[in-house]
Amino acid sequence: MMGLTTGQKTIAVGCGWWGFRERAFVTHLDSCAANGFRTLEIGIGDEFAATFPMNTDQQQAAEAIAAATAADIKLSFATAENDFSLADPQAHRRMVAHVLAVIDIARLFGVSHLRLFAGFTPAKEVTARLYEQVIDAFQIVNERCMEHGIAISIETHGKITWKGGVALHENTISTDPHYLERLVRDLPANIGFNYDPGNIKAVWPEEPDCWVSIINERINYCHLKDWVARDGGWVAGAIGDGTLDYGTLLPKIAFDGTYLIEYEPLSDLEDGIRRSLTHLEQLGYRINLK
Repeated sequence: MMGLTTGQKTIAVGCGWWGFRERAFVTHLDSCAANGFRTLEIGIGDEFAATFPMNTDQQQAAEAIAAATAADIKLSFATAENDFSLADPQAHRRMVAHVLAVIDIARLFGVSHLRLFAGFTPAKEVTARLYEQVIDAFQIVNERCMEHGIAISIETHGKITWKGGVALHENTISTDPHYLERLVRDLPANIGFNYDPGNIKAVWPEEPDCWVSIINERINYCHLKDWVARDGGWVAGAIGDGTLDYGTLLPKIAFDGTYLIEYEPLSDLEDGIRRSLTHLEQLGYRINLK
């Protein structure tokens, strides 16, 4: 069944964390509550101010959950920064160990889904060995996730190189149609995808459906944003800022869970989130901030 149909015209929406990466969790929480959101994505790792660090313990997680519960907000989705396509075997083993540790922290928050990356090696450079390494890594971390009742969601994401303030996107195995077909076939059936059509558009701007048909039945997480063309590259924008036709695309997506607004720029974060919600309303959707 399609998650969003012309007749239904309702979309459940939560708030992603990436745009809040330089703010503390409590600031993200307060902003989400002020805007009426009831679902909040969290980050786990030591990379950003907004993420819960790798030494997070049960008490710290419980305090964050209590603060979220007081604001009537659920912490259902978590993310980690990872790359399973690293060529160096030792670096890869460390990466798998890192993700396993992230999963143990995610368990403390009781999240239902964990967003991971396949890797950022350009698809044209992925050897048979690297591809099998990615598959093996997901099988390993999936076993740990299953122990804790957590579903994995692989984000559709290219390799980004920044040049003069714009993002240059390269094709990876999570944006390449051939590799996406292989991932669907080769990964355990319970591993899903975080469908981010904006990221696919930035690699394949002439592909209006952003490969949704390839992974549609495996989408279990979804980021909503767009990329706007500038100076030979892209800058991140709100839904409606760019040319991605969400009015045509959304009804094709089978996912019927909570979509997460992922507005990336830091300078006008709250305004970008509001513009995204306004655009969904202009498309005729009733927003359910759950």
